[in-house]
Amino acid sequence: MSADFLFELGTEELPPKALKTLMNALREGIAGGLDTQDLDYNAIHAYASPRRLAVLVRDLAEQTPVKEVVTYGPPAKIAFDQDGNPTKAAEAFASKNGLSVTELTTENDGKADKLVARSKAGGQSVVELLGDIVNDALAKLPIAKRMRWGASRTEFVRPAHWLVMLYGDEIVDAEVLGLRANRCTRGHRFHYNHELDLFNPSDYLEKLASTGYVLADMDARRDLIREQVDAEAKKVGGTAVIDDDLLDEVTALVEWPVALLGNFEKRFLNVPAEALIASMKEHQKYFHLVDAQGKLMPHFITVANIESDDPEQVIDGNERVIRPRLSDAAFFFDTDLKHTLESRREQLKPIVFQKQLGSVFEKTERIAALAKQIAAQLGADEALAERAGTLCKSDLVTEMVLEFDNMQGIAGYYYARNDGENKDVAQAMQEQYLPKFAGDALPETTTGAIIALADRLDTITGIFGIGQQPTGSKDPFALRRASLGVLRLLVDKQLDLDLRTLLEQAVAQHTGLTDTDGLVDRILDYMLERFRAWYEDAGIPVEVFLAVSARKVSNPLDIDQRVKAVHEFYQLPQAQALAAANKRVANILAKSGAPAGELDPALLQESAEKALAEAVQAKATLVEPLFAKRAYTEALTQLADLQEPVDAFFDQVMVNAEDDKLRNNRLALLQQLGDLFLAVADISLLAPAKG
Repeated sequence: MSADFLFELGTEELPPKALKTLMNALREGIAGGLDTQDLDYNAIHAYASPRRLAVLVRDLAEQTPVKEVVTYGPPAKIAFDQDGNPTKAAEAFASKNGLSVTELTTENDGKADKLVARSKAGGQSVVELLGDIVNDALAKLPIAKRMRWGASRTEFVRPAHWLVMLYGDEIVDAEVLGLRANRCTRGHRFHYNHELDLFNPSDYLEKLASTGYVLADMDARRDLIREQVDAEAKKVGGTAVIDDDLLDEVTALVEWPVALLGNFEKRFLNVPAEALIASMKEHQKYFHLVDAQGKLMPHFITVANIESDDPEQVIDGNERVIRPRLSDAAFFFDTDLKHTLESRREQLKPIVFQKQLGSVFEKTERIAALAKQIAAQLGADEALAERAGTLCKSDLVTEMVLEFDNMQGIAGYYYARNDGENKDVAQAMQEQYLPKFAGDALPETTTGAIIALADRLDTITGIFGIGQQPTGSKDPFALRRASLGVLRLLVDKQLDLDLRTLLEQAVAQHTGLTDTDGLVDRILDYMLERFRAWYEDAGIPVEVFLAVSARKVSNPLDIDQRVKAVHEFYQLPQAQALAAANKRVANILAKSGAPAGELDPALLQESAEKALAEAVQAKATLVEPLFAKRAYTEALTQLADLQEPVDAFFDQVMVNAEDDKLRNNRLALLQQLGDLFLAVADISLLAPAKG
């Protein structure tokens, strides 16, 4: 037999940004509790709204499964004496299992005849277990800070006010967070502020919606909001920009969503759109609209938690609220335009970047100098790079950024354009922070990419140079993210730069470093190690990366080209045999030492060694120009043809010949063979380890 089970906890308004996480964790917690008890059920669903968390379990078994428990006891020869009477061992075993000796049987466990106790376990009523299962799931919810209410010692994320627990049409006799379970839920705080009796779990969603004005299904509520917002946007010929995080937050703020279209004065469109959007989105939870060209429109959409008889009043109230917000943004913008980014540099001097590394002003000086050097290496405009580096942090002291911190860089772009700076310099103000996260866009301009590199390299070298490098999971200066940003810029922007050189130049800009022993090597190893996870995420085996890493190349673009080439080679049918052969070559040379002198063709005796020498020479001539232009994939494909002569050599030729000259000449041949592959990677590391 089975029935549906409903749990609903009514609370004061739950934190909107955490609601979805709490809902999913509650479902997983209750499911885990049911599974631990081996309770069968058909499906489990979680629901949430600002004032409730709920779980509905379909077709939950009414009791735990009954199982036979077989327990082996002492051997029969110990359990009974010579007359067949039970010994103390038999009596103790029977007592331990709650049976009489006569209820025990004797069976062979495959080794000897032993006493056996057979009993039944399980069959416990589900309603006796549900209270503990729910309490355990609530205790495990990911709540950073729990609160108490009233005189109770009970703790939860918000005060709890009602509790519904139904199994079928019966109330589960349980207590949760100091509340006794019943069948009374509550409707919408304004539309239906009354108790609402539930008589069957399957009626939960429908009854709350039809009578209580509550859409408890968070996914359905989210879809409805998206549909309503899109419909309102179409009324003015616009498209609503629906950010998923904002949509989740709005969904968590309302139980009965009603989307409403509001307007603001067109004069505000003279303010950077990003500031207006930030004000609408962050402060008011409004969705903004754009036209067919992607430009911001003077409208917004709010989602009310009430179906008003006079929606115009609600709209007017929201318009009144947003107007001073936008007025503030306009005032900040107009005020900032009166001062150039150049004139603000003095204000950066009192702002500490890091107490041992100086002020933000000093950081911009270092960025500018390093950016100029990077531009020279790339053949880019050094003056533009230096200028962009000089101005790159000036917007941090503007009114706009002080009010809207997400305008950092964006404000700098607008102010640089207003100051008449070169368009690439202006663009670099914004692009210096790209990429902000994995998969984020990269700078479009070369100047922007140079500043993005210089800024990160300055931070990385400075923090490492004062002994504050990441340890374990602690990375307070986000150096892992900065390192990945540098690698992405160099690889994806195809910037042919040596990372070791860049680090040396960055270190040279600092004056207060205290941990300088082997500094560049330590930073280089740390940064290039980020490549390992990068390639693993791309599905490239770690041994491919290690084969390239063994060559100690420090140009990330070159490393990427080698890794991709070795990965393709790795998939060729000849790859394993050649990897094994190179491993054998490496072992032989390691034991014998480097050969003295060059290969002497006159000392080649066996046909197999002559064939290999000829093939190696031919391939060397062929691949050297390919190596020169980094056509590694094509080069390794050509070298794959060496499998046959290599196999024949090891089958037919004794490398360690008794004649010293002959042995040394064969070692020289193997050295040439190994060097061909080592020009790209140490492919001996592709050979599987012998286990």
